[in-house]
Amino acid sequence: MVILQRQACQEGLFSMAIDMGKRRVATVFGGSGFIGRYVVKRFADQGYIVRVAVRDPESALVLKPMGGVGQIVPLFAPLNREALVARATDGADVVVNLTGILAESKPGDFYKVHAEGAGRIARLASSSIAQHLVHVSAIGANTTSASDYARSKGLGEDAVRAAFPSAVILRPSIVFGPEDAFFNRFAAMAGVSPVIPIVSGGSKFQPVYVGDVADAVMAGVHQADAAGCMFELGGPQVKTFRELIEYMLQLIGKSRQIINLPLGLARLQAAVLERLPGKLLTRDQIKLLQSDNVVEQGALGLSALNIVATPMEMIVPRYLARYRQGGGDQPQYQV
Repeated sequence: MVILQRQACQEGLFSMAIDMGKRRVATVFGGSGFIGRYVVKRFADQGYIVRVAVRDPESALVLKPMGGVGQIVPLFAPLNREALVARATDGADVVVNLTGILAESKPGDFYKVHAEGAGRIARLASSSIAQHLVHVSAIGANTTSASDYARSKGLGEDAVRAAFPSAVILRPSIVFGPEDAFFNRFAAMAGVSPVIPIVSGGSKFQPVYVGDVADAVMAGVHQADAAGCMFELGGPQVKTFRELIEYMLQLIGKSRQIINLPLGLARLQAAVLERLPGKLLTRDQIKLLQSDNVVEQGALGLSALNIVATPMEMIVPRYLARYRQGGGDQPQYQV
């Protein structure tokens, strides 16, 4: 069934612009996050009224200058509040779900956000006037995964598809950009530590630029025959975890020892770290790191959405320059 669906999508994809003749409304759940600000800007540029549905509306106020007066509207819409989620989706032409967490504050949070929350958004979007739903999941989402994160993401995809069959599902690999939590995190670590500990250094990633992910969201709305399809988003380069850290160290001009922690020791450390604020490493993340995070062979990707993948060399050196000796200004990007 999956293969037949993929073939149908591959054969039928074509670009079609949406009707620009009326004022449209887009609701972006999780719109104040890393990917969200890029998505909100694109909708605003196309004339949408953009509802930024978040748990903390104050965090979304910085987005208001991306649009005209009254164009970007922060809304209080926790995923566990049915009435507030319904208010956010009511009357929206487009609904985008970017919500996600990398670690649980308490057991069951992954399921509540990634599965239950995603299903609620899709169900309420389907019962409103929404013509399009774009759901951002993750490469590796699988209902049978040993990882709670990946399993909950897989359950979320199933819930979305059941409630809104024409939804476009996007599965990005690790996402990079000026505000990312990957290169920035390890570059900051290199500034204070003589060693960089990693887990499963041989696991492969296919980093994708945040701007390309945002463009994929828009293509999921604009390309009529993208409806009901799943796209795995990866950049033009596949690198191991260790190679990415070496690349980062080269860019910031620092020599640090990279230590690949044995899994047993990593699990012991994670058992301690996951109890501390910030959750730098969890045992569930270790399970994720034991698998490659790359686009599956034959999967629809950025090219099927008419997007040319942006290489790391065009983006990463500029925003990591501030970690070099002497520092540098954080570059300003047109999101």
